[in-house]
Amino acid sequence: VKHKLAEVMAEQVAAMCEQLIKAVNVMMDAETSQIYRLEALKFCEEFKETNSMCVPCGLQLADKAQPAVVRHFGLQILEHVIKFRWNNMQQQEKVQLKECAMQLLSHGTHSILEEESHIKDALSRITVEMIKREWPQHWPDMLKEMEALTSQGEIQTEVVMLILLRLAEDVITFQTLPTQRRRDIQQTLTQNMESIFSFMMAILQLNVEDYRKMVSDAKAHCRVAVATLNTLAGYIDWVSLVHITSGNCHLLEILCLLLSEPELQLEAAECLLISISRKVSRQGKLIIFLQGSEAEVEVPANLNKYMEALLTFTTHSSQFLKSSTLPTWGALFRHETLLKDPVVLDIVTKYLRTSMINLVKTGFPSRDDNPSCEYSRVDFDSDGDFNSFFNSFRAQQGEVLRSACRIVPLEAFQIAAEWLQYQIASPIDMGDTTSKTAEGLCSLLSPSVVQWDAMTVFMECMVTQIFKSLEEERLPIDQSMELLQAVLNYETKDPLILSCVLTNVSALFPFVIHRPHFRTQVLYKLFKAITFEIDQDSKVSSVKNVRRHASSSIIKICRDYPQFILPCFDMFYNHVKKLFVSDATLTHMEKCSLMEALVLISNQFKDFAKQKAFLDEMMGSVVAEWTSEEMRHVLWDPAMFLSFVGADQVVTEQSADTDTTGVNRGRLSFCLYAMLGVVKRSRWPADVEEAKAGGFVVGYTAAGAPIYRNPCTSQFLLLLPNLLYCFILHLMLQLTFYLLFCSCHSCSFHVLGNAGLSLQQEFYTIERLAQEIAGSAFVSLDHVVRVFLRQLVQSCPQEYHESLLCPLLGPLFAYLQQRLSTKWQVINQRTSEEVVCQESQVTQEMLEEQLVRMVTRETIYMSLLTLSFTSLSWKDTTNCHRTASIVCWTLLRQVVGGNLLPEAVTWFYTSVLRGLQVHGQHEVCNSTLLQLAMLIYENLRPRYMELRTVMTQIPNISVEALDQYDHRLIDPNAQKVGDKKKKDQFKKLIAGTVGKALCQQFRKEVHIRNLPSLFKKPKPDKAVQNSEALGLAALFYPENSTL
Repeated sequence: VKHKLAEVMAEQVAAMCEQLIKAVNVMMDAETSQIYRLEALKFCEEFKETNSMCVPCGLQLADKAQPAVVRHFGLQILEHVIKFRWNNMQQQEKVQLKECAMQLLSHGTHSILEEESHIKDALSRITVEMIKREWPQHWPDMLKEMEALTSQGEIQTEVVMLILLRLAEDVITFQTLPTQRRRDIQQTLTQNMESIFSFMMAILQLNVEDYRKMVSDAKAHCRVAVATLNTLAGYIDWVSLVHITSGNCHLLEILCLLLSEPELQLEAAECLLISISRKVSRQGKLIIFLQGSEAEVEVPANLNKYMEALLTFTTHSSQFLKSSTLPTWGALFRHETLLKDPVVLDIVTKYLRTSMINLVKTGFPSRDDNPSCEYSRVDFDSDGDFNSFFNSFRAQQGEVLRSACRIVPLEAFQIAAEWLQYQIASPIDMGDTTSKTAEGLCSLLSPSVVQWDAMTVFMECMVTQIFKSLEEERLPIDQSMELLQAVLNYETKDPLILSCVLTNVSALFPFVIHRPHFRTQVLYKLFKAITFEIDQDSKVSSVKNVRRHASSSIIKICRDYPQFILPCFDMFYNHVKKLFVSDATLTHMEKCSLMEALVLISNQFKDFAKQKAFLDEMMGSVVAEWTSEEMRHVLWDPAMFLSFVGADQVVTEQSADTDTTGVNRGRLSFCLYAMLGVVKRSRWPADVEEAKAGGFVVGYTAAGAPIYRNPCTSQFLLLLPNLLYCFILHLMLQLTFYLLFCSCHSCSFHVLGNAGLSLQQEFYTIERLAQEIAGSAFVSLDHVVRVFLRQLVQSCPQEYHESLLCPLLGPLFAYLQQRLSTKWQVINQRTSEEVVCQESQVTQEMLEEQLVRMVTRETIYMSLLTLSFTSLSWKDTTNCHRTASIVCWTLLRQVVGGNLLPEAVTWFYTSVLRGLQVHGQHEVCNSTLLQLAMLIYENLRPRYMELRTVMTQIPNISVEALDQYDHRLIDPNAQKVGDKKKKDQFKKLIAGTVGKALCQQFRKEVHIRNLPSLFKKPKPDKAVQNSEALGLAALFYPENSTL
């Protein structure tokens, strides 16, 4: 009977295997239709979930005679059984499956070079799943059995390495086990780590030796060595340093030697990188001398060799490899102890000279003009990728370079001086890529341009540090003036090189403070560059860049050294007036830049009447133009405005009308940017006494703070009415004329934003200011720019918060809440068909009521609260954490004592619970949201029964536990519990609101039972003792002969 039953069983298994093989082939066949593939998949999944023949079918399918895809599916079946049925299997079945799995490891594979990697991986997974459930308590000899397997061949050794690696990943890295199981396995691994490391080291050395002998199966030994190195990498990151450094750092020595083996060097380098990345204590065996310490650090004896090796990497042709050395150089140049060593001081100068090469932008993958190009073709996909990398690389170089210049400032100056003199003396080399702008000009890739560009970066880094590092008497003033004179005398018509020349002029200007007679020469050099042109053409982009560069340099000098430039004011002003009259090529932006520079200098008059007279004179034409009857009609009549700027014309060829409208557009832009320059730069003296003496102080606040007046206020007040109407005009024309008008519109916002900062009291006391802004700039909140609002709020005195900010911020916050909610709703719909939690009709009405109130301070609070609590359920974990931990309760606490609407309280609380549903799976968000929910519930529950109603709707909540929690909360005589226990109780109450990540929502749960603890005596359990007293410890012994 038994024999017949076995035959029937075998026939059933064979028949089922045949069906499974067909299903697998259908799924994997590229020609199969989607319908058949889904049917086959469904059949296979249902088999794994419900069929009782999973183990015999899985074993038969995993036979090495089967195709790899079938074998893999058979192994998947066995893994599924272990993961989801192990707890319900009989001991005999567990033993049988374990033995069969070991047989597969021993005899169920092809040779190491023939076997598919996914088969090896599947075999390792099966074994690891059993280890996670039974080791060490019920499988104490597991490590010995693994060691015995390695003696059977290379394939078995490789799979054992995969088993050890996956075990470490699951237990240590991913921590996919219950806490007690993970602790048991980790502790046992730690206890046996010496033997595990010795075992792996022996395997590695044996196979490396055989590989080097180039025996017939050298590739097999290489494969085992690679697997062993990968496994070591999984352990080196967390094991005790004793195992890494034992035997006089024998492991590290072997890894270093393996760097010379092409087939093993990548894995060896990975192990070394993990080793040196370990954080160690001061008592650690390794001395990571670059980390720095307050304690005394001994300089390593081989520091010189290390420095030379690092410098060799830094001079390699690969730009990517060079960039990898920068963090080490940066740490070295910041290390106070090592910087005292002569070896390091010497290497700093060598590094500076190496930087002269590394700063040069060469190595584009598409070119062959440098050895770096060949490496770049490996490291970068395109010139664009390389360009993006190099910009970041150069920024990092600049940071390290500044540190180096701070250490040896005079040597750095000498190198920079030599380089600059060499560039000035060298003829221009255009290379094979000339400019598209004009004949005989360089391109961005021309050899001369890339050298000038690199030298300029070096010069800027050096100058910023030399003034920080040396006293005034040690500064190389005479040498720097010789350099500056050479730069000022240098003439070139190439715009790219001239731009670098201008940067060098600006960089060397701090030295001019000590030689004032040079300032006039510098200014004339920059004036000349402002009018630079090629063949009487000033509209070419490279020419515009030079002129813009010169304008910016003048503003920067006048901003940083206004007192020093003050003696040149009359010369400067007269020259500017002459340029305005004589140079027709000067653009409106260039004129505004020169005006802005003059305003910066005029701040040093420290005389209100004199400065105001100057501003009145300089801005007279602008005020007259902007307040003219013509401009008023243009700005207040959209149709006239369109005609004024030429937007109602179809331009087919150059005509007088076209010229006129172009001039009109220029007039409009000039007025706005001139306004901006004056309002942005005009200031009173920073010193109170100087301000009082100069007539800038007109009174004092109740707190005793001085009230200042700005010399440009009278002009601004004349310009303001038409300025405000620009915003309304833009709203009317945004659909028909947006691109042309947006720059003027943006400039108008900047003027208004800077007005508060510059004029302060004089601005905020303007009659009906809030109404004027609300009726103009706030007409379309879509175009309220950040710079305007930020400056308006930050510079507003507290006494004007009520009259100005409240009427403006109310509608703004309401708008932001509406706009952001709409955007996040779109984002959420991309990942979910359904809304996570529907709001009630009453709550929606309450929200709308709160959002339409725009005047009182309470409305601002409610708008902010609405925005903050709504954002908790947006799919942005960073925003959720910050808002829940910093904003929500800070705001709600201000109004929690008032008479809040019950619907509002309900909405606030459900918003937090909704946030838990979206973000509760993230530990950080879970903690902050839980704390916020508990604060709201504890503070508002005694007055609002509606919160209990919300709680009762939470899935799986214990009403009895909720009653107990409420009793302790409401009844003053109830027994109180500690904060931690109270938090744990509340966490259990709202556990049903915590949502799962999308990747976890449809995942079948794996349950791994805890085994008797190894570290504390388990409590006696009669049921377990009675049912399990069957020799569990012997279950997985190899000598078990039950089968």
